[in-house]
Amino acid sequence: MTKNANQKTSVSALMGAAVVDAHGSTFGHVREFAVAPSVDAAHVHGIVLKLASAKRGDRHTLVPVAQLQLTPSGAIQLRDSASHSPLPDDESYLLLERDLLDQQIIDVHGHKVVRVNDVDLVWENCQQDGPDLSLRIAEVEVGMRGAVRRLLKGLPREPVNSIAARFGASCIPWDFVDLIDRDPARRVRLRVEQDRLSKMHPSDIADILEELAPAERQALFSSLDEEVAAEALEEVKPKMQQSLIESLDSEQIAGIVEEMDPGAAADLLSELTDERSEAILEEMDPEERQEVEELLEFSGDSAAGRMTTEYVALPATAIVDQAVNALRDFEGDIETITDIYLLDEEERITGLIPLVRILLAKAEMPLANLPQGHIVSCNVDANGRKVAELFDKYNLRSLPVVDHDRRLVGVIHAEQVIALLRARS
Repeated sequence: MTKNANQKTSVSALMGAAVVDAHGSTFGHVREFAVAPSVDAAHVHGIVLKLASAKRGDRHTLVPVAQLQLTPSGAIQLRDSASHSPLPDDESYLLLERDLLDQQIIDVHGHKVVRVNDVDLVWENCQQDGPDLSLRIAEVEVGMRGAVRRLLKGLPREPVNSIAARFGASCIPWDFVDLIDRDPARRVRLRVEQDRLSKMHPSDIADILEELAPAERQALFSSLDEEVAAEALEEVKPKMQQSLIESLDSEQIAGIVEEMDPGAAADLLSELTDERSEAILEEMDPEERQEVEELLEFSGDSAAGRMTTEYVALPATAIVDQAVNALRDFEGDIETITDIYLLDEEERITGLIPLVRILLAKAEMPLANLPQGHIVSCNVDANGRKVAELFDKYNLRSLPVVDHDRRLVGVIHAEQVIALLRARS
């Protein structure tokens, strides 16, 4: 038997197709495509058939794809020793028509939410007496071509393909698809990969959350780990923040808030009721709680209300090696650190060392001996307009905030200023 390699098909094309037994008699008709994500998320595990011999009701069975073969005419046939079993009802399978067609999915490459019209499949290793047959999930159709296939489902394949071909393809490779399921527990059971989302920029995740309907939005947010959820929460507007956390208990929210920048966490809690805010604070670790509580005391429009307490500062006598170790031990968002501050015994700023200077210096070099940046600071009471003016005038990447005794108490990063200006525009 010659090999029929890489035959393309689709869910719409195969739905309702007859499957014959080893003698050529109709065994059943295709009703679903079962994927086992915990085993292989890129291939269809088995085809769900409605048995031709069923006398009453909808009697379905699951036949593994490896138990099938393609005849020279292209018909789907059971192997001589093929086995089949009832479809489990424990939601352990992802069913392509039920769980994908007409459903919203995330295109993690295009950073957008789209609706699925069809799923393109490829028969592989199609050899009657050779390797097992496999059915690979190639891509999802999100354009008119897939919609036309769905509309004309059940008609002869060639005329349908001819009509659908008049429309341009709009597809997303399966590797770039992430599923949205309203039931977080089921999503966990399916073990859909979260690495795809975690590798996206938090702003892109925030945009996707805003595109979704409330139920899907909540399901997606609940599926994120605490660190990714915290980063995404910092990027959405206050009203959306409250919507995302309203169904979570205080312990769950506390876990997310602890991963947030303290300034952003304080902004979030300040928008909640005192009772809700206090309940969340009580669930937090003492150290993180103290940082957030201190920031909650300041006005939201003041410099102190917009600063973060996550920065790197060392004694004025420190050397380069100590600075490197401090960066390694830093538990905040290391990408926001552009400078290291040198402080005297009263915690007043005596120097500002750009990171690039540290990278080029010898380990034993005193930090105070390195070329330093200009020190520009603002008082804790400075308003948002004053902060924005300083960033613009001095082309700053970060701005230290000092108290009335000139002691360093926090830092404002450029991203906070950009967010302020966007909110006012």
